[in-house]
Amino acid sequence: MWPPDPDPEPDPEPAGRSAPGAGVPGLRALLPARAFLCSLKGRLLLAESGLSFITFVCYVASSASAFLTAPLLEFLLALFFLFADAMQLNDKWQGLCWPMMDFLRCVTAALIYFAISITAVAKYSDGASKAAGVFGFFATIVFAIDFYLIFNDVAKFLKQGGSADETTANKEEEEDSDSDSD
Repeated sequence: MWPPDPDPEPDPEPAGRSAPGAGVPGLRALLPARAFLCSLKGRLLLAESGLSFITFVCYVASSASAFLTAPLLEFLLALFFLFADAMQLNDKWQGLCWPMMDFLRCVTAALIYFAISITAVAKYSDGASKAAGVFGFFATIVFAIDFYLIFNDVAKFLKQGGSADETTANKEEEEDSDSDSD
């Protein structure tokens, strides 16, 4: 649904020198492509991962440590979707409904972050809890933007598919009605 550019422009190399890791693809194969990271979906997933990690660290340092599981899980899920989208696993594993899984991840994350952020800010008085609540509110906004964009993409896709189905269904009904009138 969000494929990166298949042929990103290579970085220019200085004449006479080769890149230090040019012969060793080892860990570079695990890194997402620059084109994907510069795309809107890549930036949203990076922001989700970063904010989730910062929120997790704040909850670890605070007296509201009961809430640290949600940011940790959202951080891991955001990293998974970041690498799944970057490695184009959605094209390789066709059996899974990737947009729906991503949409549900974003909706639940936004709702959970909103609830625990309100609780952390209202109930706990230490600075780390307040900071975790503030970063949680920022994460709520980023997740909400992500699920809004996913919803628009899915709705646009379904609307295009639905209009094609309606036209073929109308043609079939017209053909059936013409054959009955003879």
